[in-house]
Amino acid sequence: MSYYAHHVFFCCNQRKPGESCCCIHGAQELREYAKERVKALKLSGEGKVRINQAGCLDRCNEGPVLVVYPEAVWYTYVDTDDIDEIISEHLQNGRIVERLRI
Repeated sequence: MSYYAHHVFFCCNQRKPGESCCCIHGAQELREYAKERVKALKLSGEGKVRINQAGCLDRCNEGPVLVVYPEAVWYTYVDTDDIDEIISEHLQNGRIVERLRI
């Protein structure tokens, strides 16, 4: 069994000015938001959820992106409402958010 029920990786890669990357879309700030939200909901820790930062996940043109393991479901997102929906639907209720899936 995995140490975490869900392990979420946010691409937080920063490229040169003018190049597409997740950070220009607020990935770092939204990862922090997700991390704090998961903690506030008491979803973090062993057997629960872990929010991590990743380097380039090589899907720059679809960014910003995150991936949820063990399901290997890739999402894009725009704002805190999208992050809340991923947390509520996928991480808490096991339902993939199809409108955000890539």
